[in-house]
Formats: sequence, structure tokens, C-alpha cells
Amino acid sequence: MKIPEKLSGFAVSMFSFCLASSVLAAELNLYATMPDKYASEVLAQFSKDTGIKVNYLRLSAGEVLARVQAEKNNPQVDAILGGPADIYEAAKKENLIEPFLPKNASAIPSQFIDPDHAWIGIGIMPLAFISNSDFLKRNGLKAPQSWMDLLDPKYKNSLILADARTSGTATERLFSIRGAFGKEAGIEYQKKLHKNVQMYTKSGAWPALRVGQDLAAVAIVYLPDALDIKQLGHRVEITYPKEGVTFGIEAVGLIKGAKHPEEAKKFIEWAASPKFADFILKNNIKYVPTRTDAVITDPVLNLKNIKALNVPLSWKGEKRKELTDEWINQVLPTK
Repeated sequence: MKIPEKLSGFAVSMFSFCLASSVLAAELNLYATMPDKYASEVLAQFSKDTGIKVNYLRLSAGEVLARVQAEKNNPQVDAILGGPADIYEAAKKENLIEPFLPKNASAIPSQFIDPDHAWIGIGIMPLAFISNSDFLKRNGLKAPQSWMDLLDPKYKNSLILADARTSGTATERLFSIRGAFGKEAGIEYQKKLHKNVQMYTKSGAWPALRVGQDLAAVAIVYLPDALDIKQLGHRVEITYPKEGVTFGIEAVGLIKGAKHPEEAKKFIEWAASPKFADFILKNNIKYVPTRTDAVITDPVLNLKNIKALNVPLSWKGEKRKELTDEWINQVLPTK
């Protein structure tokens, strides 16, 4: 079986997973935006479970969308693994996605499934607070349980946040604050929060490391970034605000005109299944499964402990610039 020409040109980045003792009769080509350390494990397990050979190329979300758009008349892949659901939304608008609803998706809440079935959410990345345990102890504080806790004067010059001009984590923070407080109260809250911030960073993940190193007290980051720091052995606590947070959605979708549609559908069925949810939990792949029947023992990963603000992707797209401009023009000048 020959890998499509455009895919085979990226042999260094491409991995094929096979059963060790036999040549596989079916194959699947896909783009993955999920970090390679996770994608390689996930796809190896899929091949093991189904006997389908997988050829994949790991790219950023923007690169995946650009390739799918450029290849619309001759698709080079059959499916997409991972990435924020908004790239699927963009592809859907250009008729590049084939709607498909897995039979086993009933345990996935509707907020994690596109109404038109262009994508299925398989994991979520809620925003979380990560706090340095030593800082909390020194200052007689408990790990924050509310957005309002971050306004405590003891946090002055001790919070580290991402910059909304460069970071998707930061714009997620703006979405969460708007969702939790509304427009006017949200702006006023951010002005007060700003007074406790020591710096804003270009990267959304870097604040978590500074908290782990006791160079800052608290950061607001995506859960996988917080878990990375905790699993490195840093003394940190991970909590969620009771008012709620928004989240990023890791999804899967079927490419319109796929050359291996049946294999792609089998992959999407597998990714939406309890088997996938159990696999990512057991293998420390740091997404919260979307399935409500997933057996989650770590309270940090339990959706029942997180108030998720249901903010539609379309609203995020419409409001992203507005909220960023408000932060730049009304919040930053106040310190």
C-alpha cells in the first residue's frame, strides 16, 4: 500500500504503526494536532485494537487547516486528530468536513459535539488555577476556589498571566471572566486583578513553570500545562473557580472526499469510545475525557468538580477581538 505522495514527502515526521507480525490490510492517513508524544501513543493503540495501519503527520492547528483547504480537490488525509474545535468549524464553513456521528457518542454531552456532526469532542482542556504550595503556606492562604480569591492583597505582584495579544490561553481567560461575570462586572474585575499581576507572558504555558519554581504564586492555565508541572514534582495545587471556566475542546473529524472513509469512521468511532477514554486516563494523556461514563479517580480531572461555562465556539469567534481590545484599552492602563 502506497502512502500518498504528499504525505510520503514528510517521511521524517511521519510514523506508521503496524502489527509486528503481519502486514495490515487497511490503512488510514490523518493529520494530528495533538502533541506528538500523545498522538503516537493513541494511534499505536488504535492500530493494535483494530488492525488498521495509520500514517500521520503532526502539524499545528493552523497548518492543518491550511493544508485541508489547499487539498480540498484532492484530499491527502482521511481524518484529523486533535486540535481546537474551531479549526473544524472553519473547515465546515468551506464544506471540507464530512458530517459523521459515531454510534457510541450518546455518552458525550451535546456541548462537546458539533450540532452538524462536523466534529466530535474527545477531550477537554479546562482553564485551571495552579498555585505554589510553599507560597500559600508562607502567606497563610488556601488554594483559590473562586475568581474573587485572586484579588486578595496577599497576591500583590505575585500572579502571572498570559498576554491576550499573543496567547490563546489568555483569550480563554477573557472568555471565562466574561462568562462568569458579564461584560461590565468582568472588566471591573480584571482591573482589580491586574493590580496583583507581576507580569504577562507571551506563552500560555510558561506561567505554570514559574509557579512551580516558586517565582509566582498563582497562574491561570490550561489543565494539561498545570498537570505537566505537577508531574515534574513541583509543589503545586490545582483548583478551579466556583464561578466556572471555559475550555478548549480536542476533537476528531472526517475529511470530505476521504480516500479511506470506512477506516476514518472506524477511527472516529474508536476515539469516541469508552476504550479511548480509559486509555488516555491510564496513560497519563492529559485531557479530561468527554464521555460521562469514564471512570475518573483523580478529582482534578473529574468534570463533576468543574463548573464548565457553556460558551459557543461561534460566540468566541465573534467576541475574541472585542474582549482583547477591552483588556488592552481598559485593563492594562489601570495599574
